[in-house]
Amino acid sequence: MVPFAGYSMPVHYPLGIMEEHLHTRSNAGLFDVSHMGQLVISGEGAQRGLERLIPIDLDNLGIDRQSYGLLTNEQGGILDDLIITRWDHQRFFVVVNAVCVEQDINHLRQYMPDVEIQHLSGRGLLALQGPKAAAVLTQLAPEVSELRFMQGRRITLQDIDCYITRSGYTGEDGFEISVNPQQSQVLVDQLLAFDSVQWIGLGARDSLRLEASLCLYGHDLDQQTTPVEAGLTWSISQSRRQGGSKAGGFLGAETILPQIVNGTAKKRVAFEVEGRAPVREGAEIVNLAGVTVGAITSGGFAPSLQRPIAMGYVSAESAALGTELRAIVRGKPREIRVVAMPLVPHNYQRN
Repeated sequence: MVPFAGYSMPVHYPLGIMEEHLHTRSNAGLFDVSHMGQLVISGEGAQRGLERLIPIDLDNLGIDRQSYGLLTNEQGGILDDLIITRWDHQRFFVVVNAVCVEQDINHLRQYMPDVEIQHLSGRGLLALQGPKAAAVLTQLAPEVSELRFMQGRRITLQDIDCYITRSGYTGEDGFEISVNPQQSQVLVDQLLAFDSVQWIGLGARDSLRLEASLCLYGHDLDQQTTPVEAGLTWSISQSRRQGGSKAGGFLGAETILPQIVNGTAKKRVAFEVEGRAPVREGAEIVNLAGVTVGAITSGGFAPSLQRPIAMGYVSAESAALGTELRAIVRGKPREIRVVAMPLVPHNYQRN
């Protein structure tokens, strides 16, 4: 157990990080992610206010549909990354990173003073991830099978009222379950009764998302990094870009929109690492001439690939697939090579 964002969080359970990771890829892993911030934003001006702060087009977000989004600042940097779900015309359910909850609430209230922002503090949030997750949940509620990736619905699981979305942070098919805290333990016991379900801790959560090339806020994303630099341009709706029907109008648009057209000086990329030892966050990246071109932001051993992998930012000139670079680890160069993201293919249920 380790301290994380004001909570005690498990790095791993009895299986250990390697086995937990592989279990999630082959069966169903259960994550307690109740530390995440769950917000309900409601009111007549909720949509207009959110579109000023997040560069997506909420007119295209149907009821019980969700979208990945970025809170940007006035300089174009990323305050947080989040998932937003439309509950009805004037209500949105937003899940934010635990380390950013207080900051995000203050930011939302600053720019949306007439909108109600409810923090569902203490509410449970469970993630069931892996190829057998759907089979498990449909035994508790058959209608779960009707959900597709980035869809949600209020569903009763064995007399427990839940809001379930088909989404997650592993690259696998899976679900996130928002549940009353008084019923969380009952639901957990029901899920763990399945042979295919095991507890998964923070260690495997990190290695799973790294294989899937998913960003971790505070490491791969921060207030000095723009969505375009982070390779997250896809999260900006077409209508919010230059020439779109709702172009601009969000914080940082003056920086971000020209970058979409003109490119950026640095880019987030993924790396394969030679050898068996991982390279870690903060390691300097140099080109073959020894010139510094970037830094590692996430790194570790990939159990699915049985080799170390990493992500980081490098100069645009060093970002092409196949580029050979070096990461400096304890003063010594380690061979790394730019590869396509994700390193392990996503298995989302889109159809």
